[in-house]
Amino acid sequence: MNTLRDRLAALTPERLQGMRRGIEKESLRARADGKLALTPHPAALGAPLTHPHITTDFSESQLELVTGAHTRAEAAIAELTGIHQVVYHELAALGQEMLWVSSMPCGLPTDETIPIGVYGSSNRGRAKSVYRMGLGHRYGRRMQTISGIHYNWSLPGLSNAEYFGLIRNFRRRSFVLLYLFGASPALCRTFVAGRDHALEPLGERGTMYLPWATSLRMGRLGYQSEAQASLAVSYNGLESYAASLDDALTRPYPPYEAIGIRNLGGDYNQLSTTLLQIENEFYGTIRPKRVIYPGERPLHALRERGVEYVEVRLMDLDPFEPVGIGVDTARVLDLFLLHCLLTDSPDDTPDEIAAMAANQQATAARGREPGLKVQLLGRDQVLAEAVGQVLDELQPLAQAMDAALGGTAYAQALAFARGRHAAPDTLPSARVLRAIREEHADYFVGFVLAQSLRARENLLARPYPDALKAEYAALAAASVQQQSEIEAADTLPFEIYRQEYVSPERLRPRVRGMPAQVPGLV
Repeated sequence: MNTLRDRLAALTPERLQGMRRGIEKESLRARADGKLALTPHPAALGAPLTHPHITTDFSESQLELVTGAHTRAEAAIAELTGIHQVVYHELAALGQEMLWVSSMPCGLPTDETIPIGVYGSSNRGRAKSVYRMGLGHRYGRRMQTISGIHYNWSLPGLSNAEYFGLIRNFRRRSFVLLYLFGASPALCRTFVAGRDHALEPLGERGTMYLPWATSLRMGRLGYQSEAQASLAVSYNGLESYAASLDDALTRPYPPYEAIGIRNLGGDYNQLSTTLLQIENEFYGTIRPKRVIYPGERPLHALRERGVEYVEVRLMDLDPFEPVGIGVDTARVLDLFLLHCLLTDSPDDTPDEIAAMAANQQATAARGREPGLKVQLLGRDQVLAEAVGQVLDELQPLAQAMDAALGGTAYAQALAFARGRHAAPDTLPSARVLRAIREEHADYFVGFVLAQSLRARENLLARPYPDALKAEYAALAAASVQQQSEIEAADTLPFEIYRQEYVSPERLRPRVRGMPAQVPGLV
């Protein structure tokens, strides 16, 4: 059996140099008083339907900033920083709004008044809004306002089997990332208003928390769903994974059938009554992904052309970083994903899948608790010791990356992670709680507001090149024009468009004579 070092030796420097990563970062727009901004998406940022780098996630108030794919981690962070500069300068021109730097939301209004994303009058734009309306009906709008970092990663020459082996190992050891980078141990009580929860009050200013939590975002109050908990998704290969998703996308779900496609007034409630409306509704810590063609469903693309990259979805926004993630964190992610790829990855089983879910919940809620145990490959281990073992195993990977790219950046990033592990009070989750208590009189909103203002000041103070400003002004104008063209080109009635898009046939190999263009939505 090959060891991790043997497999690493088989990776040429050229392949390591071809590693690519891109970042998607969500943030709420907040007012100066720490409450959700209810204003429309700023027109100066372009059309979120078509802009390649600045769009919205669930809410009209929730920006999503998207980089391209880069062969250097520092280049991805640099592009993300530039996009932030554009956004902050446009927000500053309009008033006092800022980007909320915590994954857990700012002060929220009543659920029904949280605005969903608006994408224009085209079929594609309407479908995006209807999908979000469905999310609101199914899970509540509050849950959708949680924000995070998605890290998209690929390595040249990997097979589907290798990507799925990576995914299985990622799921097994995801507690490492939750422990090292979780940054949401507290939240504003408006988020849990009317919900059952096990949180404790911190002081008397509306802060709720768990004393040893790392990431409430990834725990029971975050992206969780009883309906999706019924899914038995297999990651043992592309075929079994695709079959699991196909079932969820085509199986009617009685509670969603009760909601109906339309309400009595004729407005749309959701895209479909199946367990999942579209592929992106499936929650997970990591997904296999493929760039899609116009009119193509993501599952069809995976089945036809295989996995192109993985999307890591469990990273909290770091409120101590101006853009939510630092370059050392990105490099640790690179090393961790390489480790997942190169380590033995047996098939998962129902029992192990249950253990993974338990590990995630325990780490999210109690990850810094001394002596906390997780189960890895059928064996109980103290979480902190298991994290230390993985960090030790990253050493040769850091050396290989530095040898391939030149310099010592990956060795420094690993030292950064080891420093956190050695001093748990320096973990982001511990720092957040300490700052809330000691600097903001137990007030979560006050802490995040102060950090959000610091981030805004930091980014507005940086040199703002005329070329960057001009580039994004051109992108904004082009996105508005492109949206207008999409709207002008529509010929199908929306209901026919909806039916065609969610039809089971579009999940499977193309049927001859089927319409080729039904633009995708996310």
